[in-house]
Amino acid sequence: MTVAEISDLRRLLKEAGAEYKVAKNTLVEIAAKGTPVESAKDSFSGPTGVAFGFDDPVAVAKKVLEYADKNEKLKVKSGVVEGRFCSVVELKAMSKLPPRNILLGIMAGTFQAPATKLAVALSATLSQFGYALEALKNKKSS
Repeated sequence: MTVAEISDLRRLLKEAGAEYKVAKNTLVEIAAKGTPVESAKDSFSGPTGVAFGFDDPVAVAKKVLEYADKNEKLKVKSGVVEGRFCSVVELKAMSKLPPRNILLGIMAGTFQAPATKLAVALSATLSQFGYALEALKNKKSS
C-alpha cells in the first residue's frame, strides 16, 4: 500500500477510535507473547498491519473491512476481538452488527419489557377490581 492509502486508512480508523500500525512480524510476535493476541500468531506472515481499537470493536472491524473492500491491496487475515481470535468470516459477520450503543439500547429495552408488562397487568387487575367495587356499590344504593 502507498503512504497515501495507509494515511486514508488511519484517518478512517481514527474516526472509529482506533489506530493502525505497520510492524515487523518478529516484533508483533514478541509483543503478542503472553497476551490474547498470541492466538493470531499464525497470521503474522508477510506484510503485517495491526488495527488497535479502544472503544467499539465492531466499529473497528467494520471500518477495516469497508476499506479492504475498496482497496484490494489490503488483505484482512484475522483479528482478535475482546481477547478472542476471529477469522475473516467471523469479522465480516461481526461487522454487520449495529453499533455498541444501539445494541446496549436494545438490551436495555429487552430487560425493561417484562417489568413494564407486569406493571400494566397489575394495574389492569386493580382497575378491574375497582370497577367491580364501584358497580357493586351502585347496585346496592339503587
